[in-house]
Amino acid sequence: MTFRSIRGTKDILPAETARWQFVESTIRTVFHRFNYKEIRTPIFEQTSLFARSIGELTDIVGKEMYTFTDRSDDSLTLRPEGTASVIRAYIQNNLGEAQPLVKVYYIGPMFRQERPQAGRLRQFHQFGAEAIGSPQPEVDAEIIAMTIQIYRELSLTEFSLKINSVGCEKCRPHYKEVLRSELRKIASQLSPDSQRRIEENPMRVLDSKDENDQKATASMPLITEHLCPECSQHFDDVKKYLKNLGIPFLVDGRLVRGLDYYTKTAFELTSTALGSQDALAGGGRYDLLTRELGGKETPGVGFAAGVERLMMVLDKKGMTREVDIKPTLFIAAADEASRDWTITAITNLRAKGIAAESDSLRRSLKAQMREADRQQAAYVIVVGQHELETGKASMKNMRTGQQQEVVLNDIAAHFPTSGT
Repeated sequence: MTFRSIRGTKDILPAETARWQFVESTIRTVFHRFNYKEIRTPIFEQTSLFARSIGELTDIVGKEMYTFTDRSDDSLTLRPEGTASVIRAYIQNNLGEAQPLVKVYYIGPMFRQERPQAGRLRQFHQFGAEAIGSPQPEVDAEIIAMTIQIYRELSLTEFSLKINSVGCEKCRPHYKEVLRSELRKIASQLSPDSQRRIEENPMRVLDSKDENDQKATASMPLITEHLCPECSQHFDDVKKYLKNLGIPFLVDGRLVRGLDYYTKTAFELTSTALGSQDALAGGGRYDLLTRELGGKETPGVGFAAGVERLMMVLDKKGMTREVDIKPTLFIAAADEASRDWTITAITNLRAKGIAAESDSLRRSLKAQMREADRQQAAYVIVVGQHELETGKASMKNMRTGQQQEVVLNDIAAHFPTSGT
């Protein structure tokens, strides 16, 4: 039988990984500039972790998670998002005791059993960050500024920032009742999913992507009209900081995000280059999540973004640069004796920090030279019996065509990376 990758998954082949490495390197550079340190959590967790954090009634928990029972009869789930795992690690490892504000980031695969489409796979990759420990609005602004800086660093500037406040445990319950009452009046005009959400989670109806739902709910009351004084002040301060930072934004009262753990700030970055699936990144504040997962009440704010979505936009804009993974030096062996010497020589050169390559298929010298050219080696040395006897060979610069004599036992001296 012929095996194929599972529907909704994709091989990232060697021709593509160099581009991914460049993007990931840029992302890490920005995170480090903002003093965020990397955290790596397991790709599977207890199912209840995601059910409690994301919300039992969300589509992710209800329809999309990859859940299985292990040999110990424990229910485990491949992580559908990163924040819950980070907060679990924060609580379990007492990270908050060492410092009052913990700033971490992650890059890695996530899993959701969605209908595969452009930019949305069942195994997909996200990068994100969490700032845990501060309730202050300047941290919300920092997270948003950092998110935007990543895209700017990749020369992507055509995006829009939408922000909202989704309230807190004080003002949100009252708003939900007001909204639920209004939605019941138009229930027959809504999609089946939105009809179900009226009782379960009415705010999610405003976030529906169904065009008929959007038209039917156009005049619904928004939470920004029902915020408590604390949430209203916090939102005003976030907007103030964004203006001070020169970051344009649009207040979207319908933006509620898809996860139950958000409080106060919610934001989304979108790109017109992605068509209907226009979301690049999204995030917000989750002051109740740490307590919900068994820790002390600790405020937090973060964001997550899709790597595949980012790659799609960069490809469409023709902006993706590659990381050069090419040999600095290619040594071609002219005969059997020189082949044995070459194997030892390139191993020693690699140990000294020089990207060296040779032929492992025992091809003709002409074929080896073609291979050196195909791999875009910067320099080529041909070694045969004569070179071994004299201890010297000619090294050719493949870009300029210039040649120079080198001592075989001291090739590394001609490269600045020698000795690293």
